This record gives sequence, structure tokens and C-alpha cells, in this order.
Amino acid sequence: MNLEERVRRLEDDRAIRDLKARYLRACDLKQPGTVRDCLLPGARIAYEGFPQFDNREDFVAIYEQMGCQPHIFDIHHGANGVISFSAEDRATGQWALTFHNIDLAGQTITQFGIEYDDVYLRKDNRWWIAETVTRKKSVLIQQVDDAGNAKVIAMGDGGPAFAST
Repeated sequence: MNLEERVRRLEDDRAIRDLKARYLRACDLKQPGTVRDCLLPGARIAYEGFPQFDNREDFVAIYEQMGCQPHIFDIHHGANGVISFSAEDRATGQWALTFHNIDLAGQTITQFGIEYDDVYLRKDNRWWIAETVTRKKSVLIQQVDDAGNAKVIAMGDGGPAFAST
């Protein structure tokens, strides 16, 4: 690669990292319009434990219903991103995610360790999330009683046989 191509690759890498950060922050800040704007219109979204979506509109509708509630507080902390380019306008990304959810109505605290596999496409002069797939690596769910005491009700690797107390 010549210098111009290398600089372009660095700029593209940064744009994809910023896109992923924008998406995760929008999820936390309950900004469905921004979540929608990060996803390609025909994006494939396959998050373990949820139905698979083949478009952003259906996904955003479920996100609004489940995540954009006043009693829900989420933190999506993405890290260890590895971006690989397979073409000038196509890249993949792998990310580790720590997800933390507080549900005041259900009186639960949920933590997941998650691995993301994403596909990014450049269209209309910008990068989009074209596909995003997750696998749970760990689960911790706690029930909080009226006195504020937390009791572990589930923990493990997130698979079908994770431990339950």
C-alpha cells in the first residue's frame, strides 16, 4: 500500500470504531433515531437470546419497546475491537462487550459478557453496520428485594445450562 492508501485505511478504521461507539452510546442514551442511523436499512441483527432481524426498523421497534423505558438503565462498554478489511468498502469487526442492565420495575441487575462479530459496508460515502451478531460468554442476574439486598438468581456462561440458584 502506498502512503495515501495507508492513510485512507487508518481513516476508515477510525470511522468504523467511531460508528460502533456511536451505536453503543445511542443504546445507552435511549436514542432510537441514532441507533437506526448506524444500521444499514437491510442490516442483519442476530443477538443471542433475541429474534433475528433482517432490517433496522423491526429491530429499532423492539429496542424502543424494551430499552427505552424510564425504569431501564443500560451500559454497553465495548472494548478490544479488531477491524479487518476484506475490500475497500467492506470490513469486519470483533468486539468484547460488557453489558450492564438495571431494571427498576423488575428489580433485577443483569450483566452479560458478550462477543460481537460485525460486518461494515461503506455506502453513500459513509460506513454502516451491515451485520451484527452476538454470542453470550457470561451471565450474572441478580434479584433485588425491597430492602436493597441482591440475590444471585443465575450465573454461568450464558449457554442453555447456565447455573441457576
